[in-house]
Amino acid sequence: MIDKIQNVSSLSLSNGIEDISSEKSSVLGSTALTPGQNTGMNFAQVLGDMATDTMNSLKGAEAMSFKAIQGKANTREVVDAVLEAQQSLQTAMALRDKIVSAYLEITKMPI
Repeated sequence: MIDKIQNVSSLSLSNGIEDISSEKSSVLGSTALTPGQNTGMNFAQVLGDMATDTMNSLKGAEAMSFKAIQGKANTREVVDAVLEAQQSLQTAMALRDKIVSAYLEITKMPI
């Protein structure tokens, strides 16, 4: 997911609006876009990719644990894999909580 937003990391606040507009033109390319036209990934894709990455991290930690039981991996590798999986899971849960909270706020809005 990080590589999908790498263009944003090159933006600099100290250089002002010029950098933002040049970055926008490089991201959007030379094609003319109309308002509302899809220019990249949508929210569902980002969430799906994040869920997939989290599941892969959890599966990797489990596989590394099995390797350690078999004597094919050292303790440090297992700890690293488990901590990475824990961080991914905590991030996914925090995002889930924010999405649920936002949904509940939207449902409370008067029509």
